[in-house]
Amino acid sequence: MYFFKDRFMTKDEVRISPDDRGYYFGDGVYEVFRIYGGKLYEKEAHMRRLENSARELRLPLPYSLAEISDLLERLTAQSELDEATLYMQITRGEAVRSHPFPAGAESVLMAYCSEVDRPTRAMQSGISAVTQDDIRWLRCDLKTLNLLPNVLAKQKAMDHGVQEVVLHRNGTVTECSASNVMIVADGMLLTHPANHLILHGITRGVVLELARGLGLRVREEAFGLDELLGAEEVFITGTTVEVTPLVRIDGQPIGSGEPGIVTRRLQTAFEATFSA
Repeated sequence: MYFFKDRFMTKDEVRISPDDRGYYFGDGVYEVFRIYGGKLYEKEAHMRRLENSARELRLPLPYSLAEISDLLERLTAQSELDEATLYMQITRGEAVRSHPFPAGAESVLMAYCSEVDRPTRAMQSGISAVTQDDIRWLRCDLKTLNLLPNVLAKQKAMDHGVQEVVLHRNGTVTECSASNVMIVADGMLLTHPANHLILHGITRGVVLELARGLGLRVREEAFGLDELLGAEEVFITGTTVEVTPLVRIDGQPIGSGEPGIVTRRLQTAFEATFSA
């Protein structure tokens, strides 16, 4: 089931205009929600981020936040999926191709649910990554449709037979192609501060609060590649990856080469936020 242009419909009924600015320019924003037990996870946090991204792009929302929230709840219920994701995007709408904001264009919302299992195997055994220069624009805090650098980074991971790319700017680690990254060094949990250089991940925020609740020392502080490779533990966080250990980077094992104790504690704590 999809929601598109004011109504619910099947996928076959969706008709996206070639004049949509999302198609021409990537002129839009998006959110990916996790569904656990048939319920949207951290919906309010996603909605706040959506509102911020749209405001910064001067993108009018087609409905109020309350109306969008209600639409997503109805879409979730109609999907009848227990473990899933909900994808939503809003574009600036249809207009003749021209860079300035078009007068009279109406924003378009599209959303749908997909059945997706939890990444249990990756969370248990860990995954591998390579590093790469972060050459994206300087507003990574906005969740826009402009994802080509992320696509290229993820493809680099696939080409190297690994699952993720850790990005860095002049040696300072920022985040990954589709997730945030955290390290444990000298018993301290470190992750890049939530500024314009990273996406302010919803799972990232949950995990940081859980870590503080567990009595862990936490710093939102930049760290370098040497600290990354020399860390006791490294893990990524994200809507679809939850808390997944990085056990090998650039062919080098992290710590013992196995998921660490802190990572395991945070996985358990995170699961408890949505499990009965």
